[in-house]
Amino acid sequence: MAIDVLPAQGGADRNGQRRPGRPTGFGRGVRRNEQVAGWLFVAPVILILGLFLVLPILMALWVSLTGWNGQGSPFTSEVPFVGAENYTKLFTEDGLARRDFMTAIRNNIYYVALVVPLQTVLALGLALVVNNRMLRGKSFFRTAFYFPSVTSSVAISVVFLFMFANSGAVNGLLSMVGIKGPQWFADARGLLHLLLGVFGVDTAPAALAGGGPFGLTWWEWLSGPSVAMCAIIALVVWTTSGTFMLMFLAALQNVPVALDEASTLDGASRWQRLRYVTLPMIKPTMFLVLTLGLIGTWQVFDQIYVMSQGDPAKTTLTPAYLSYRTAFRDFDYGTGAAISFILFLIIIGLTLLQRRVMRDRDEPRSRWWRRGARPGAGRS
Repeated sequence: MAIDVLPAQGGADRNGQRRPGRPTGFGRGVRRNEQVAGWLFVAPVILILGLFLVLPILMALWVSLTGWNGQGSPFTSEVPFVGAENYTKLFTEDGLARRDFMTAIRNNIYYVALVVPLQTVLALGLALVVNNRMLRGKSFFRTAFYFPSVTSSVAISVVFLFMFANSGAVNGLLSMVGIKGPQWFADARGLLHLLLGVFGVDTAPAALAGGGPFGLTWWEWLSGPSVAMCAIIALVVWTTSGTFMLMFLAALQNVPVALDEASTLDGASRWQRLRYVTLPMIKPTMFLVLTLGLIGTWQVFDQIYVMSQGDPAKTTLTPAYLSYRTAFRDFDYGTGAAISFILFLIIIGLTLLQRRVMRDRDEPRSRWWRRGARPGAGRS
């Protein structure tokens, strides 16, 4: 008895030879079932993220376009729609809102410029020490260096607040060497202003007394971080370097030992081995550490809230804390939400810029309109 076999769906190539076809029914059903099962597995996560992440972000975006004061629902017709006014007044309109926002941006720029390099260098140095094969008690040092990162930031902030008090431990140590410590959370002068004060420059020169961008004078832009901000910087560097140390340590342990030994035999010094062998091998981890540090420094809030709340004279005011204060203390939720979205755009822009700067020089530049193009497509 002859059995008829249904031909598979296929075709012929250029030489007339028949190509193998795909299964007609069973394979498609299996793939369809796999897709359905996949969507069923990820559906709970999509619902949770959509309900507690995407939806609140969209609601906050709508609030940033309104004049909502926190009373009632922001979606009623009684809430005035102001459009981009909450954004433009932070950049173009003279007033307290723009001045506070630009002061917060200035403070955060100095904060980022000091915290990111210091915590990166300290974390890399600690990782190199712990990764040393001749070091004994590595587990102890790893735990000791990482311990501040797992301690409550609020508790550490309170401890540092007592340490940097006028009669605290820091000023006590400085007095032992004949140095009169500053009033850490009462002196509003920046470091650059304090340095110029040593040379008798206590007031703004005529060239810097005006003409600054966004409502601040050049003298205010060039003030430097205050001593209160320096105390917060010391706290943050100490508490975050342990986490980044573990990242660097994991990367260093993946560097082949043969490369280090070969460079040693070639006569490379310790600094040359670090610069030309170790750092290029851990470049992805370096990018990760710098990116996380950049994001974290622009989002600093809890240390500011516990230690200074923007004082003295708004020299520790940051955009994240200003957004909170504007919304929940001044009841201007529209402007507070607008500040948070501007902060989000700043973080995204700086992250993309950092990615471009740290991109390998030999890596081809991708273009979004060429994604998916086949090699050699369009060539004759």
